[in-house]
Amino acid sequence: MSALPERYQRYAHTGQPALRPTDIQLADDRDPIAWVPDAYGEMVPMRRSQLPHMPATAPRDLTPQPVLDPVAQRMLAGGAGVGAAGAGVGFGFHELAAGIALMGSSGLAILAGLILAAGSLRGRSVVNVRNEAHTHVHQKWLGRTEVKNQQQS
Repeated sequence: MSALPERYQRYAHTGQPALRPTDIQLADDRDPIAWVPDAYGEMVPMRRSQLPHMPATAPRDLTPQPVLDPVAQRMLAGGAGVGAAGAGVGFGFHELAAGIALMGSSGLAILAGLILAAGSLRGRSVVNVRNEAHTHVHQKWLGRTEVKNQQQS
């Protein structure tokens, strides 16, 4: 006889085990369920082994692209950039010379007056006055306040 309580003795057999290993179904042995949409858009359960095979997506190239086109960089380094810079300098000089040529006699008189006025301002002395006022307020317990004023010239 077994030392088990009476209500458990019917499960304990002396000659043969009560459960065979094939009678036990582990959670890992069951096929998991996946929820997939049907033809009407409703989610229905389906065993994972019955799902259609999804092809693996091809890996993508995630390297950053260059900011400027490599062909354009080679052309710029090969001499096109020097020519473009020279044309830009020439165009800028052209604009400056055109502005001076179109200024006329009144423009030259105004320019001369500005130059003379700037030259006459150099001999004057400038006086700077600096006055600072600082107020320090210290608030203390029970509504006491201490105020200090400082003047600096």
